[in-house]
Amino acid sequence: MAEESESKELVPKSNRILFCYFFIVLLLGLVAIGVLTRACKTTFVEKEIWLKLAETMERPNRLVYPSRGNIYSSNEKLMATSVPCYYLYIDFNADCFSNPTKKWNSRDTFLYSKSNGVDSLAVYLSRKLKNRTPAGYKSYLLNGMKKKGRQFPVFEGKVSYSDLKEIKKYPFFRLGRYKSGFYTREMVERQKPFGTLASRTIGDTFRDIDPKTGLTKGKNGLELQYDTLLHGVAGLNSVRRVGGGWTNVVEVEPEEGLDIHTTIDINIQDITEKSLVDMLKKIDAASGTAVVMEVETGEVKAITNMGRIREGVYGETVNHAVADETEPGSTFKVASIMVALEDGICQPGDTVNTGNGIYMYKGARMTDHNNNKGGYGRISVEQAIWYSSNIGVAKVILKGYEKDPGKYVDGLYRLGLSEDLRLGIPGAGRAKIRRPDDTLRYWSKTTLPWMSFGYETQIPPIYTLAFYNAIANNGKMIRPIFVKEILRNGKTVQSFSTEVIRESICSQRTLNIVRDMLLGVVEKGTGKAVHSEYVRIAGKTGTAQIASGGVYKKAGHQVAFCGYFPADDPKYSCIVVIRQPRNGYPSGGTMSGGVVKAIAEKVYASHIAFAVRGLKRDSTAVMLPMAKAGDRDALEYVLDRLDIDVDTDSTDTRWIVAKRVDEGEVVKLKDIVIREGLVPNVVGMGAKDAVYLLESVGLRVALNGLGRVSSQSISPGARVSKGQTVSLTLK
Repeated sequence: MAEESESKELVPKSNRILFCYFFIVLLLGLVAIGVLTRACKTTFVEKEIWLKLAETMERPNRLVYPSRGNIYSSNEKLMATSVPCYYLYIDFNADCFSNPTKKWNSRDTFLYSKSNGVDSLAVYLSRKLKNRTPAGYKSYLLNGMKKKGRQFPVFEGKVSYSDLKEIKKYPFFRLGRYKSGFYTREMVERQKPFGTLASRTIGDTFRDIDPKTGLTKGKNGLELQYDTLLHGVAGLNSVRRVGGGWTNVVEVEPEEGLDIHTTIDINIQDITEKSLVDMLKKIDAASGTAVVMEVETGEVKAITNMGRIREGVYGETVNHAVADETEPGSTFKVASIMVALEDGICQPGDTVNTGNGIYMYKGARMTDHNNNKGGYGRISVEQAIWYSSNIGVAKVILKGYEKDPGKYVDGLYRLGLSEDLRLGIPGAGRAKIRRPDDTLRYWSKTTLPWMSFGYETQIPPIYTLAFYNAIANNGKMIRPIFVKEILRNGKTVQSFSTEVIRESICSQRTLNIVRDMLLGVVEKGTGKAVHSEYVRIAGKTGTAQIASGGVYKKAGHQVAFCGYFPADDPKYSCIVVIRQPRNGYPSGGTMSGGVVKAIAEKVYASHIAFAVRGLKRDSTAVMLPMAKAGDRDALEYVLDRLDIDVDTDSTDTRWIVAKRVDEGEVVKLKDIVIREGLVPNVVGMGAKDAVYLLESVGLRVALNGLGRVSSQSISPGARVSKGQTVSLTLK
């Protein structure tokens, strides 16, 4: 009976457990169904609503602008750098103006507030920007509010970052963008601390930042050539809502632009530009070009291209040095004679008859520059170069190549004149030397003689310079370079070294003959004006008529001089080309040569070095500094640091006088006797020691002048009267 009762009690208990378990499962199932239902509704039914809400929690990514790399000279001077600038605007149609709240009314604040209204703002803007009076600014701003302009310019120009920080504190603007409608647009301005120096070669950039890439772009010159390295890579910055506020989060760090170190030497560049501009103003020329190159390395140390902007004012316009494909004129004669010498057509002492300076060939008239004086008559080949005789050079070339002009042109190509120099400057030209079998450019009966003295061929000035630089460089032609290295954070990423185009443009014998000819041009021929008493210059003059529409007489002249210095041990080569001078007779020697002479003398003077210790002593030279009398310890310390021998045998006291002995090579110190109650002798002392010593014995001091004490109003040795004033004269 007892077992039956126990079994009856267990049945209801197990049923309760099952019921509770079923209830929990049912409850969890309902919760799960609810969650799934809600998830499905959120995912499919309310998808657009939640996506829009998400957009309000995170703003679109914004570009982080990188800094454009700097461009430096070879001596670490900054030649181009980026500086941010800002344009100022007011949005008069912003909500703060068009839909003011009860708590804030920007329109009323702007119109009536004494501390933050238009009256105060106009005064501050007038003082800062100085383009309107306070009344003018007030009227201007009120007119903008009346028109409800969304992009109303506060100032037509741009301001710097430091100016912007100040302007943001002005009345009304200091209320912030959302209460004032004041906002800015950032631009990047490329600044050149040295102004026009090598400006066209350095290049320019576009001012606007590309909204898609966040980068500034190069426009020309090195800025364009190395644009992809200079501009860097923009980063990404997102603004997210966190804890009720907005937080900037940098998603991708920007990559700053690389820096470029050029070969330009600021000192040589300054000398070159000033020398060229001085001559252009003097002869009132249309434009001029000057390039200075280091002979051994090919590094371009200076390049300037100045054009007339208005009467008497010149500035960098077109990069004529690398872009102009013009007829070089008489500077090309050197190449012609070099080819003839190499082919054995002539020797420097061979003679040629130039007659009276007028020569008819195939119906065309050829003249020398002195035909109005009867010509040169019979002269040697080297004299034809000295005197720049068109007829002399043409007859030499006709003698050797009239029946085979292709051989002459092959010789020019052999010199490397037509090689692509790969200058790395956008828009650079190429040498164009035609061949007799060229189907595109007609080879006439007169092409050969006229080509021999610089016509019917086009060569940029820097190509001519590379050829003359090879003559100076013992025959080795090298590529002119403008960039030495590219750096990231001060560390070299890529460097550029000297690149050889031709190991030798001609034989050593021919080279020696040509170098003697170029020296003769300056010392005996058309380049006498280039002769300098300070530095020996060698080179060739050139004068050519400028062709315009196939006519030579109307467009004026182009004058040139190309050479190197010092002639005995060339360090620099230089070319100067001047176009369309108005004043004076067109002359490559006096005009372009005058510029080369000025450049050579100034560069030579600034780079010359003397072994001073080996020079003979000047009889008037002071070998030791003048030492003042005064405190012994201080004087001995200074003389010891200067490594000057000192004789201290006659010193026992603190105050001494110094004298130079042993032909001025030793400083001897001697005691100044100080007796109690007597005025000390302070002549020869500096003001500090003299005042200290006199005041220590009870005297007052009045000083007159600068330097050391030359006289004192109370004689040394006089009895001291306490409080008495002694006047000291210093010189």
